[in-house]
Parts: sequence; C-alpha cells; structure tokens
Amino acid sequence: MTWEETIKYIRTQTAFKDLVEKAYFEEDLPLNVERFKQSEEFIATLQLLKQYQPQAKTILDIGSGNGISAVALALAGYQVVSIEPDPSTTVGAGAIRKLKTHYNLPNLEVLEAFAEELQLPNENFDIVYARQCMHHAYDLEKFVAEASRVTKKNGLFITIRDHVVFDKKDKEWFLEHHPLQKFYGGENAFTAPEYRTAMQNAGLKIDKEMKYYDTVMNYFPSSKQEVLNMFEMEKSKALQHLNKKIGILSKIPFLQSMYFKKIRLTKERVYDEKKVPGRMYSYLCIKK
Repeated sequence: MTWEETIKYIRTQTAFKDLVEKAYFEEDLPLNVERFKQSEEFIATLQLLKQYQPQAKTILDIGSGNGISAVALALAGYQVVSIEPDPSTTVGAGAIRKLKTHYNLPNLEVLEAFAEELQLPNENFDIVYARQCMHHAYDLEKFVAEASRVTKKNGLFITIRDHVVFDKKDKEWFLEHHPLQKFYGGENAFTAPEYRTAMQNAGLKIDKEMKYYDTVMNYFPSSKQEVLNMFEMEKSKALQHLNKKIGILSKIPFLQSMYFKKIRLTKERVYDEKKVPGRMYSYLCIKK
C-alpha cells in the first residue's frame, strides 16, 4: 500500500478510529487543523517559537503532510512555505492546497519537493520547522544540511516528534510495534547521536534536545497532566495490591515504603522512555 492508500484504509476500520482521530488523519481536513491548533503540542510549539524568535515572520514547514502544521502556522500570522513531496489530496500537497483555499491563505505557499532537494535561496527563513518528518529522511545529513542552508543566521531550526532508537534491536522492536508499518512499510528512526551529528555538521548549535518525557510536544496526545499523574497512578495500583495482601496494615507509611522498594517502584522506572517503542524527541537549534 502507499501512504495515501493506508490512510484511506484505516479510516474504514473501527480498530483504527482512535488513531485516525489522534493523528489528525480524518477525511475532514479543516477539522484536523482546528483540533491541531488547539492541541497542547501546538500551543507548546508556538511558545518556543515566540521565545526564541519573537520577531520571526517567515517559516519553512518541511514535510507538511496533510497540512495541519503549515496551515496552523499561517493562521497564526506567519508567512509560510510548505514543502511536501507527496502530491496526494488526502495526505499530501493536494490536501494542503485544499486547506489554503478553504482558509483563504495568501501567506501560504505550497511546493512539492523532498527536504534533501530544496530549490530555495540560502538563508531565506527565520524559522525552519519539521514535524514528524526528519526520521523519514532518505539522507539524514543532506536533509539537515539543506534545512540549515535555508535558515537565516541566528535563525531557528526546530524539529518536533522524531522517532529515536538506541540500536538495531531497538529499531526492530519499534517497527514491530508501529500500527501502520505492516501496511506501507515506510517507517524509520535514527539514534540520537545520528541526529545530533547531522545538526552539528550542518553548522547548527543544539540549544535543546527534548527527550520523550521532557515536553508534551513529544508525548501528545497524552496530556501533560496525564503524564504528571503516571507515578501517582502506579503508586495507587501498588497500594491496592498491597492491601489485598496485608489488609489495613497497608495504610502504614513504613510498610508502604518497604513495599515500593521491594517492587522497585521509582519515578525513574515509571518514566523510563526505553519502555516506549520509537519514543519521540524534539530538537531546537540555532544557525551559527
């Protein structure tokens, strides 16, 4: 299956209803945009853009997919150029053009190209933004080098939600667990050192490497509050189990503490990103 065929197929399958909604794959393109605009992920992203580039006017959105990010950024007032190699009206440049017309966005330009082959002037954008696409690069070094080339000096290169693996075995585990890999076979991931090396070689200074649990941009659609509550929820489950074993004695703090030690219940274990297949990272870089 192609990527377009995959998305059209999963829209018809009840088992993928939740994924279609949370990944903004619904057939109603404006609905996807409106939901994305209001997401914790996009709100956090805008906060970073305003913090690091408060005077920015121009943004290059690489790998725009069905257009949710490019359109949301244009609606936020930026002059946006969208790069998307897939011409599809479902998941590609065609879909973005539909949204451009729907929202009447003269400040959005849509180009069909691969990130490794940008036909754009040097140092042309205040911000280069890439959401969930750097890990799909067919040449990671060239992808990042091109992104850096078109970023203005002291401009911002920000990548959101890229899959990170630790080694070959971890990558195999990720691909086995990806819900759509079996349909279109196009998923990929790199190690964090590979991402960092590509950025540094491209003349970018990494200001932030945001690991999976560092920001809601990575773990969305889980909410920030849901993630903050994870440790307390695990403690609650453990105490329920302890209560079944020793009854009212489970109320004694000392016994609770001993039990937590016995089962090795710590924040480090609860928030262990190694338990998350293909966990996502985000990077924030400044062009030297």
